[in-house]
Amino acid sequence: MLRSVEVTTVLVLTSSSHNLHWRGRLELSLDCFVCQRTGRTTLFEMGADRAVCSGDDEFGQHYSAGRIAAFDHSEERDQNSLRAVVDYWWAPFHDAKRNEAGAALTRAPWVRLHLGYYCPETEKAGEFSTQTNVVRPSSGSCRHCSTPVMVSREAPQLRLLGGR
Repeated sequence: MLRSVEVTTVLVLTSSSHNLHWRGRLELSLDCFVCQRTGRTTLFEMGADRAVCSGDDEFGQHYSAGRIAAFDHSEERDQNSLRAVVDYWWAPFHDAKRNEAGAALTRAPWVRLHLGYYCPETEKAGEFSTQTNVVRPSSGSCRHCSTPVMVSREAPQLRLLGGR
């Protein structure tokens, strides 16, 4: 079954000069029918035809059927809104190690969005991330000049869209 999940987040920009942007990469917690394990971290890269599942000690890292199907962002006044749609294939299975059934969106879903910026003072790039499972508000500052770049007041939202 093809499943889609929409990921949205809003970041408050504390420095407009640092050009905050999404790096085209996100990590999503999914139950993987390939290795038949629940709660795997799956890496998605913009433009890639497949995702990479973290696997486990026995099965190891492996490719998974998934991709970033859509992405957009908008910048208004002092905030940057990010939205991504991730498509992935999923089939029912039972995780023998945890003795639980897999789910289309894992029981405790989380996402990590990788962000980039450019420091105009030092003319160097930097990066940080925002994710669902951190205490809010959380912030990110430039590692080169220590200027605060963004604040995340709310966790990124995940919404399972209708399967196809």
